[in-house]
Amino acid sequence: MAQLIARYPVAATVLLLTGSNLFMTIAWYGHLKNTKSPLIFAILASWAIALLEYCLQVPANRIGYGVLNLMQLKVLQEVITLAVFTVFAILVFGVTPKWNYGVSYILLIGAVYFAFRA
Repeated sequence: MAQLIARYPVAATVLLLTGSNLFMTIAWYGHLKNTKSPLIFAILASWAIALLEYCLQVPANRIGYGVLNLMQLKVLQEVITLAVFTVFAILVFGVTPKWNYGVSYILLIGAVYFAFRA
């Protein structure tokens, strides 16, 4: 496993950030499916899920930093966050994507392009 990470650090970073963002999206928004439960339960459950998020996010940043600079790492993380959130919103909440969301994503792809440009 360590050899794969050493050989493909950007891919490992992307995979770990994707997993971490899935946990964080569930922690931040999953409780909205059941707003009848007490708020304290939602908070405690979200904290527990966020712990799992950090168990993936911290190694992802450690692996990616150095191969990517800090700004590239952050832009990559934000794009992954939005992609994970979009899939979550569609599958879990039945959100219908609209044209303006598509335009905003195209602009984010532009942000990634410029962040990774030499």
